[in-house]
Amino acid sequence: MALVGRFNSLQVVKHTSFGLYLDGGADGEILLPNRYVPKDTPSEVDDWLNVFIYLDSDDKLIATTEKPKVQVGEFASLKVVEINSIGIFLDWGLPKDLLLPYSEEKRQVQTGEYCVVYVYLDKHTRRITATARLDRHLDNVPANYKTGQAVDLLVAESTDMGFKAIINNQHWGLIHKNEVFKFLRAGKQEKGFIKEVRPDGKISLSLQPVGKEAANALHEKILAKLREHDGVLQVSDKSPPDIITSLFGVSKGNFKKAIGALYKQGQIVIHADRIELS
Repeated sequence: MALVGRFNSLQVVKHTSFGLYLDGGADGEILLPNRYVPKDTPSEVDDWLNVFIYLDSDDKLIATTEKPKVQVGEFASLKVVEINSIGIFLDWGLPKDLLLPYSEEKRQVQTGEYCVVYVYLDKHTRRITATARLDRHLDNVPANYKTGQAVDLLVAESTDMGFKAIINNQHWGLIHKNEVFKFLRAGKQEKGFIKEVRPDGKISLSLQPVGKEAANALHEKILAKLREHDGVLQVSDKSPPDIITSLFGVSKGNFKKAIGALYKQGQIVIHADRIELS
């Protein structure tokens, strides 16, 4: 049986004038229309093709080699392209837009807005469906992260405390306000790091490496940059945060800690407008 809403490796069983038929197992033969037949991949009978399976406008299984913006079991930020009596329709990169039913809407959205959703398969209809009610699809397995671990983040919403983000498609985490040193918004994908997993299971996140090894790496990065520029950099603890971030990819707070440590070690001198190698 083909996995609807996911990529499948299926075998070509026959050619027709309008496309290829692929072996969908218990689902029978699935059409791959001519416009999606790859030009640079063998597609003769018995060859295997990697295709995405979904339902067409007649609710029949169909294959495509186009890549959607999200698959079943994943989260994504998608644009609202139409709202009608049936529901809310989202652009997910395929000809048939993705349905977000009104019953799965968390807040009222308007055409042109972006909405963070989870994509699932309706058990009764096998239709690929979106929901903005994310909680039921997160934190369903214990969090097994280590402090400092690099993770993939999808920013979901802002709160009074900071930004809630989805970690590796599995868990909720929070980027506290004091960890935010660059522009964030709902739907933005970021590389992040585990700052802390609390006893109650809540996870604190950072947008920059954490721990002693990360601090040492930043020290080395600053020293290397100084050596590249004849021992002088026109940046200091008084410099604007965006300049520091562009140079070192860290917050102003972490930069200040780093140059303070290097100063105490006698490796640099800090001036109002620059730092220099000792």
